[in-house]
Amino acid sequence: MKSLLISLATASVAVAACTSASGSPSTGPQSTDGSSRPTIVAAFYPLEYAARAVGGDAYDVIGLTPPGGEPHDLELSAAQVAQIAGADLVLYVKGYQPAVDEAVAQQAADHSLDVSAGLTLLPAAPDGDQTATDPHVWLNPLNMAAIGTAVTDRLSSSAPDDSSAFTANNERLGSEMAALNEQFTTGLASCRSRIMVVSHEAFAYLGSAYGFTQVGISGLSPDAEPSPARMRDVADLVTREGVTTIYYETLVDPKVAKTLADETGATSAVLDPIEGLVAGSAESYPTMMASNLATLRTGQGCT
Repeated sequence: MKSLLISLATASVAVAACTSASGSPSTGPQSTDGSSRPTIVAAFYPLEYAARAVGGDAYDVIGLTPPGGEPHDLELSAAQVAQIAGADLVLYVKGYQPAVDEAVAQQAADHSLDVSAGLTLLPAAPDGDQTATDPHVWLNPLNMAAIGTAVTDRLSSSAPDDSSAFTANNERLGSEMAALNEQFTTGLASCRSRIMVVSHEAFAYLGSAYGFTQVGISGLSPDAEPSPARMRDVADLVTREGVTTIYYETLVDPKVAKTLADETGATSAVLDPIEGLVAGSAESYPTMMASNLATLRTGQGCT
């Protein structure tokens, strides 16, 4: 279905790229407020945050994953494929959303940025295939700062007259991320437990940065159903290691994590992978990270 949608969109994209409704050359997708600002298409929420922080008022930012949507499972409409084709820049993480990877390869190879390309990536399965990498890079705020710099460099190369504004915006983003990192480093320095049991393995970068071992009930996909053997293994670990909190997330059914908590006598709490916003939420990346820090301090027994 994804390939079909992309194929169907290709013809309409090609026509739109040549002429507008009046027969004049197209300037790409119009911004949401009716202006003619250039457009950044961001695959999911953290990249929207980085794009808005760096681009400021110079760019209109379009998010492909709607609030309340689970980004791993994103299916693109023909209209979204057209937005990718017509954007000035597309931000994505290669290997995270197959539909976006395919659309970028077909429609945006010359105007896209894999924001994870310059980062040190962790293996998807530390004990398994070392060629597959974990895409959840944004859960280390220093990686978010690096993403901001990569976006700044790309925007500055395409719009050099605005490079000083992009640089200033990125400096603010970098300072914000450095402050978050310091809060996490200080707040998680002394904790009773260094084992972090989570519903799915989205927190390796956070764990690596602040000294925790992640144990996932499911793997990298939040929709994967754990086997009975995996449930038993994690339950045994929880009991053996004295784990008191099992973390679930906002956009996925918490049933499995809560069942395991009930069976082991642990409590359950929300730890947000910040893959997207809940519909109607007024939260932002910094406020969600601050909530995660408070949750971890309680759940891991930090002083």
